[in-house]
Amino acid sequence: MPAQASFPSQLAALRRLQTLNAHVYAPLRRTGTGRITNGSWTCASCRSSQLSASSSYNSTLARRTFATSSKRYSNQSSNRSSSSSSNTSGKTNNGRRTMLLAAGGGAAATAGLLAFGDDVKYTYEAVERTGRVATALAACVNDYRKTLNLREKIEHDPEEKQRLLKECHQRCADRTLEVLEKSGGIFIKLGQHLSAMNYLLPPEWTTTFIPLQDKCPVSSFESIERMFLEDTGTSLWDYFSEFSREPIGAASLAQVHLATIKETGQRVAVKVQHPSLQRWAPLDMRLTATTFKTLKYFFPEYDLEWLSSEVEISLPKELDFTCEAENARRTAAHFAQAAPQLPLLIPDVLWAKKRLLVMACESGHRLDDLAYMDSHGIDRDEVSATLAHIFNEMIFGEGAPLHCDPHGGNIAIRHNPSKSDRGKTNFDIILYDHGLYRDIPLPLRRSYAKLWLAIIDGDVPRMKQYAYEVAGIGEDKFPLFASAITGRDFINVVSATKSGGVMKPKEASEQKSMSTALQEGMIVDLVQMLGQVPRIILLILKTNDLTRALDESLHTRQGPVRQFLILARYCMRTVFYERLEEIRKLGSVWSNPNKMVKLVGAWWELARVEVKVQVFELWLRVKRALGLGGNVLGQQQVPVGKKGQKRLAKEVEREIGELVREVKATV
Repeated sequence: MPAQASFPSQLAALRRLQTLNAHVYAPLRRTGTGRITNGSWTCASCRSSQLSASSSYNSTLARRTFATSSKRYSNQSSNRSSSSSSNTSGKTNNGRRTMLLAAGGGAAATAGLLAFGDDVKYTYEAVERTGRVATALAACVNDYRKTLNLREKIEHDPEEKQRLLKECHQRCADRTLEVLEKSGGIFIKLGQHLSAMNYLLPPEWTTTFIPLQDKCPVSSFESIERMFLEDTGTSLWDYFSEFSREPIGAASLAQVHLATIKETGQRVAVKVQHPSLQRWAPLDMRLTATTFKTLKYFFPEYDLEWLSSEVEISLPKELDFTCEAENARRTAAHFAQAAPQLPLLIPDVLWAKKRLLVMACESGHRLDDLAYMDSHGIDRDEVSATLAHIFNEMIFGEGAPLHCDPHGGNIAIRHNPSKSDRGKTNFDIILYDHGLYRDIPLPLRRSYAKLWLAIIDGDVPRMKQYAYEVAGIGEDKFPLFASAITGRDFINVVSATKSGGVMKPKEASEQKSMSTALQEGMIVDLVQMLGQVPRIILLILKTNDLTRALDESLHTRQGPVRQFLILARYCMRTVFYERLEEIRKLGSVWSNPNKMVKLVGAWWELARVEVKVQVFELWLRVKRALGLGGNVLGQQQVPVGKKGQKRLAKEVEREIGELVREVKATV
């Protein structure tokens, strides 16, 4: 029979395919998406139930089915050769058995070929993905080597040398951006991180990567339905009565859909991980690590391996939404107890799986939507101050978790007129994406607070002392670290406090001088320094950069003045608690008058700074009430003439000097 005659050839064909599979494609599956076990391959897509258990077999089952069927087929052939006198009933049974065996063999062969076909598809895409990264990396390395060699030949034209390097930066940044956009996934995440590293990378790189903040891949609705079924065991429509096919927002690792819970009718936001990440994340992490290793090989002075190491540590936690749910609950509980007066809103988490997160629907507008804030009478200065309170509480608050990814897409603002009726701010700050969190150890938090007090004070010896305690930074790398942590030119960091120091608004000339310094070789020292500091410091630097960028986008009237005063308040509070703990270790306060004196002295130092900050904020509110500020109920930023602006500038400068002297006296 035709079916019987083709059966051995099917067996031989499948065995040849398995041999090819094991010897040719196995090296490309070491990324974790598939594995060879006892001669058979288990595919990630099969484990993800793309082939249902009721209609498919893995390759091991297919091999066993073929082996059993082959043996029975041989026995049947032998029996038919030795005996030609079988009765009609025997022929009928043999025919049925043969048909069943042929059908089973065909199903197994089909399942094996489908699994192998999926393997071929993955291999092709993996090779294409790897080739894309490798090609861009080789082109960038070659471009930089040629440009640097050409610059060495130019002796008396610094402007030409600068032009050549800037053009090379831009070419390589454009080339890299194209690869990041095509590859998606963690490459988008990496690009977003790099776009905020303006203290480390040339502006050609950081500005080119800015579009990645809002340009993220979108997974198909069908893939989301399959993933929901795989992770929960139930259909999406068994739990939700409504589920938007298009996401309301997409990020590098996930996207968010609006939905309605069937049982309660509650409107919720469902965060779903991009299904492709399970397949590509291991390979992408390897490619990222290989890229930075290659850069270090060709340019040893540019060692960025610490960046890929941080990705390898942070990414698995960000891909586990149960960790994100725990971070969100913990942060909400902390602020409810420690700072209930702040208008911070963290969406309630209903339930979470590793790749699914269901939370209350809390929507708002981006912080750079100035038109929205002005049209609703939201004071940008108050928004800036609120952000300063939130993130300083996260850094210096006792037991507070630190949100390490506060970029513009993870923070929203919403008008809330009901609060203004009670004498509070008329807005809510909504904080999303709680996947990347860290806890700052208590000794580090205290040294970090003292470092910032020294910076505000302009006390260089104490800056150096606490820079070493915080990050192990020695004398040679101190200027770089001070600039990196403040985002300011070192000259302004150590300038006399009467001129404002780091509290002065950053001017265009300062930004230009910092960019020039990076272009002229300081970036090499900066890269090497960042490779030596603890990872928690890198995340604190990242948080500082992102919150600083958010504040600059608000275009407030006082610039960084109010933020630094709020920072000083939290730093003084941290130092006060440390002194209080030292006094308690000495025994009962009431039994020793000296202890009481120390306690009162520590409290007085904290109270003086608190009072000065409160007076300053009251002064700002009075000025706004008199129409001397602006940005109230949609007015212009500064609705006074040039003379009025100069008068206000002198008042602010005089007040800054007084406050700085007060902080210096108390520290």
